[in-house]
Amino acid sequence: MVARMAFWPLLRVLNGTRRTRSWAELKLLLRDRLLPATATRSKDQNPPPPALFQMATSYWVSQAIYVAAKLGVADFLVDGPQSSVALAAATRSEPSSLFRLLRALSSVGVFSQQGKDCFALTRSAEALRSDVPGSLRDILITVGEIHYQACGELLHSVQTGKPAFTKVFGTNLFDYLQQNTDASEAFNRGMTNLSSLLAHAALLAYDFSGIPSIVDVGGGEGELLRKILELNPEMTGVVLDLPDAVESNNLAPTVAARCSHVIGNFFDSVPEGAHAYLLCGVIHDWDDDPAIKILSNCRKAMTGDGRVLIVDMIVPETNSASFSKLLDLNMMVMTGGRERTKAEFHALFSAADYRVTRIIPTMAPQSIIEAVPK
Repeated sequence: MVARMAFWPLLRVLNGTRRTRSWAELKLLLRDRLLPATATRSKDQNPPPPALFQMATSYWVSQAIYVAAKLGVADFLVDGPQSSVALAAATRSEPSSLFRLLRALSSVGVFSQQGKDCFALTRSAEALRSDVPGSLRDILITVGEIHYQACGELLHSVQTGKPAFTKVFGTNLFDYLQQNTDASEAFNRGMTNLSSLLAHAALLAYDFSGIPSIVDVGGGEGELLRKILELNPEMTGVVLDLPDAVESNNLAPTVAARCSHVIGNFFDSVPEGAHAYLLCGVIHDWDDDPAIKILSNCRKAMTGDGRVLIVDMIVPETNSASFSKLLDLNMMVMTGGRERTKAEFHALFSAADYRVTRIIPTMAPQSIIEAVPK
């Protein structure tokens, strides 16, 4: 844990966030990492099915969580337990069907069934609420819709090496999002959910002080950069992304004065003259050739003493359990991208004329890979 949460960055982040809206989110991150929740499951009076069958049917749970997120069930439980009849009226659902949904989710610890027909929030269900620190509602809706549909064609990706998303939706993910406003808004809100959670983990692991200027390449709504700028008042920043992703209305005045938003395509160019180029969850969207192109554009644009910071998962070289190995399948299906091992990151950076200087674990599943031009 010490390697993932260095002492001085911890003090800086704690001191810097105490009077900002980020404080509640930081407390959640520390709570969840230091005191992780354990799901309280109902005792099954029947023998469980074979483990492989349980794995194969786990999408039943993921889709049930999606439906609860889509209906906004958790928002109606804020003031206390409710009956399935009351919740059905609030969510415009059929009472018996909603009861069965919530009963199933309570059996795996997402909600809590109290009595015969009453349901309450659990610690896990708190993350299904809207507009609360640590909310996962938007990203779970996105996962339950376009990700779920694309994953149904995983066989296509394995047999052809091509993204199943294109087969399902007739175009690639990013073109689809530009053409479909509702899906784009849900996707971008979901990415903001993840960026908000990841930001504090990055700030606790990496010392951004001393970097005069930074570009958040593919930074979407700018949530990660906002938190970095909050804690580094001498720093200026730029968010670069496509028009459907850029959002500049959620910045505090003290941050907004130091942050600009640029609409552009990182395959063409990135803003010039910054001391650091941050790519959070960007490089894993792409296979090696396009990833090298993005990194090369950053190298051309940065100052002589510049650096690039990649925030992505590292796939273990060993045959160990790791969420990164499952996320890798998701990237195969969605964009044709991939998660990478340390060796693969070193090779990727070398091909783009960089050398890796540090790989820093964080309290999140992602690590920070720092590289400088050769």
